[in-house]
Amino acid sequence: MSGSFEIFMSIAPGLEPILAEEARDKGFDGVEVVPGGVTVRGGWQAVWQANLEMRGAARVLVRVGAFRAFHLAQLDKRARKFPWGDVLRADVPVKVEVTTKRSKIYHAGAAAQRIERALSEELGVTVSKQAALAVKVRIDDNLVTISLDSSGEGLHKRGHKEAVGKAPMRETLAALFLRACGHRGDEPVVDPMCGSGTFPIEAAEMAAGMQPGRGRGFAFERFAGFEAEAFEGMRRAGPARLPGVLFHGYDRDQGAIRNAGQNAERAAVAEWCRFACQPVSALEPPEGKPGLVIANPPYGGRIGNRKMLFSLYGSFGRVLRERFKGWRVGVVTSDAGLAKAMDVKFQAGPPVDHGGLKVKLYQSGVLG
Repeated sequence: MSGSFEIFMSIAPGLEPILAEEARDKGFDGVEVVPGGVTVRGGWQAVWQANLEMRGAARVLVRVGAFRAFHLAQLDKRARKFPWGDVLRADVPVKVEVTTKRSKIYHAGAAAQRIERALSEELGVTVSKQAALAVKVRIDDNLVTISLDSSGEGLHKRGHKEAVGKAPMRETLAALFLRACGHRGDEPVVDPMCGSGTFPIEAAEMAAGMQPGRGRGFAFERFAGFEAEAFEGMRRAGPARLPGVLFHGYDRDQGAIRNAGQNAERAAVAEWCRFACQPVSALEPPEGKPGLVIANPPYGGRIGNRKMLFSLYGSFGRVLRERFKGWRVGVVTSDAGLAKAMDVKFQAGPPVDHGGLKVKLYQSGVLG
């Protein structure tokens, strides 16, 4: 398949406009916000770029074709005529995932069987629920849209965060929350409850212009017609520039700090990150210009007792008001009451799915 086609980058609902902003900054064409993500237009190099360079996208789907079908026999016939060999290899197993709504074909399982049979009998490919390569079929208002998952494992798996703590923030969400707070890599970032170091490491990578997907593989490398040499020409192992600021993470858990340091080493950003074991009450602004304080504190959903957390949030807010004049603050929490306990003037963002909870990003202006 050549030419231009629709590419869908998915993300947790609520963050689509931030993802669209990132896609525009990266130079993608035809950027449009849609529920659950962003669509752009481009060819295979745009697919490679989206996987390699988009920090906020959860995964990248390629819309490879569509046709109308009003009953299962018609679906079977048209699925058999679909040019599967243009995009799939007969020697690479696939799995088929079907969703259907507002259509005469209402049984997703029966629809999946027809498409699986077409793939098996027409292309000769092995169909297995355990296959790494996914063919995603959406039947909506009798329109059958066929997409390929070009990412494979979710794009939050950068390849360097081996050590994680409790309730870790996914890198994709962290990158979009940083962007939502106005961070573009030219200011220091402080996370006083950093856990495995996701916010400082993402901020450092952004500052260094590093490709988030530089150290991992992708499903599209097993598509038909994949040009390995051309793709490797796009992959950049190191930084595009040297950051002029540092990124700081603190935690009262020594094990978390050790993990954060190891993750930063694996990500090759350790020289720009500083981690130390200390409580929130000991937090002081680093030397140099002000920047962004951002945190994903416990909020009692999975970690911590909510009543006891009020004192933590209260102490955090007091430290910020007294010591961090000139800085901005971003706090991710599922509990508006805990955010209010900080006594910082916040604006709340839209609710976002995070580990089964709905969280919001609470942002301040510059602290006076």
